Amino acid sequence: METYKKEFIEFMVDCQVLKFGDFITKSGRKTPFFINTGFYRTGAQLRRLGQYYASAIAEKFGLDFDVLFGPAYKGIPLSVAASIAINEKYGKDIRYCSNRKEVKDHGDKGILLGSPITDKDRIVIIEDVTTAGTSIEETLPIIKAQGDVCPIGLVVSVDRMERGKGEKSALSEIEEKYGLKTTAIVTMAEVVEHLYNKEYNGKVIIDDNIKSAIDSYYEQYGVK
Repeated sequence: METYKKEFIEFMVDCQVLKFGDFITKSGRKTPFFINTGFYRTGAQLRRLGQYYASAIAEKFGLDFDVLFGPAYKGIPLSVAASIAINEKYGKDIRYCSNRKEVKDHGDKGILLGSPITDKDRIVIIEDVTTAGTSIEETLPIIKAQGDVCPIGLVVSVDRMERGKGEKSALSEIEEKYGLKTTAIVTMAEVVEHLYNKEYNGKVIIDDNIKSAIDSYYEQYGVK
């Protein structure tokens, strides 16, 4: 596993973004692990997060695109942090854009904030995590309503590696249905590999009980 992936897993633990217990996902699934990027709360944390996203984006998509789109609300700081990191790390000036939950009818009008989206723009979408692909169904119509644009990819922080609405993984379904490339900074398999029965800061993050709960979850929701 690449060093930056190991560092990112430990970074999520340090920031309390990656947690284990009993949770309910947006898609209604009871899960033993949860990734909440809302716990990245300081400038230093966001700067590091942006750098990890920048590495994943460059590795999968290259830098030949125009706009990094972060769906409201969690995608807003992600798009800002990653676009800054891309500039610092690679010298490429990518525009950032996000949507509002409600259309603004005064001042800077419309549903978008940040950069406008124009015809022929190549767009990478940035999100925290996707479970069943429900978020992308809301995001793509907003992007495509802006003109003759080209969404080329989706990047998430963690690939939960579970089924979407059918038998394939959520990211695979998104690739097939929408023609988008997808990538993640890390997969849950990599998270388990790095943390299972290993001490980090004097504590075993994934012990046998948590590993068993994760295995049971994938028996129910994993890709067949």
